[in-house]
Amino acid sequence: MNAANTPQRRLRADARRNYERLLAEAEVAFRERGTEASLEEIARRAGVSIGTLYGHFPTRQALLEAMLHESIDRLVATAEELLTHPSPGEALTRWARATAAHMSAYRGLATSLLSSLKDENNPLYRACQQMTAAGERLLDRARAAGLVRAEAGATDMFALINAAAWVREQVPDEQGDRLLAFMIDGLRPVTAETRRPADPGP
Repeated sequence: MNAANTPQRRLRADARRNYERLLAEAEVAFRERGTEASLEEIARRAGVSIGTLYGHFPTRQALLEAMLHESIDRLVATAEELLTHPSPGEALTRWARATAAHMSAYRGLATSLLSSLKDENNPLYRACQQMTAAGERLLDRARAAGLVRAEAGATDMFALINAAAWVREQVPDEQGDRLLAFMIDGLRPVTAETRRPADPGP
């Protein structure tokens, strides 16, 4: 072993441990107090300075992005699996439920994600784009089966799911799931059978 390399390797190992401790404490803090939890408190509980936290995560959004990275990858993988589901409508509904649950993991996360949807400089922009793209493939499949309105796009669905995630922060999960189902129903094409009497004709 080259002795000259030992301090550098030790520093990298220490930095990695700090990074992992910060993510672990942020997970606890955000679940307890939402995405506006004190970064200073997170750093203190991780046993590092606030400067060390900012060295790893320059902004609150950067910290959130790092925390969401693995779960976003799992959501994308779930969408890929659902593309082979025999029912395009059920596949879209399952995806929407999984995504809404993900977006409501921390109080305030849904708001953070929606605000970053079109901001390419926001660290959460990539996460939003990944979720939108994954959902778009399921939406296209449901549309091809005649189960979704022609004018409904992936960003519309993302906004609906985001709204459902925000609602889940305010109400019991069961009610949140029910409201999400109502929203998904709103994506369905309007037909003579589903049009209400007060609805104008085409």
